[in-house]
Amino acid sequence: MISNNLPELEEKIQTVSTENAHELMVFNDEINTFEHVIDTLMDICEHSAEQAEQCTLIIHNNGKCTVNNGSFDSLASQRDAICKRGINAEIL
Repeated sequence: MISNNLPELEEKIQTVSTENAHELMVFNDEINTFEHVIDTLMDICEHSAEQAEQCTLIIHNNGKCTVNNGSFDSLASQRDAICKRGINAEIL
């Protein structure tokens, strides 16, 4: 059975996709320690220890890593908190 609500469903999917289209990117530097970045990702982004460690290694090796996705508004407070800890982060 095909639903007559298909256009509404497609619109809702597009809205959700657009709302979560932003990435919180953290960048490498020569100042912060691995431990500091890991602790920050666990505290602010609620990463597990393993996830925070993996992201930190990606940041170190690739120069950057997406640490979270979501709406601009939901990521702005995380970006601000990360930057207050001396780590470079941007919302893309």
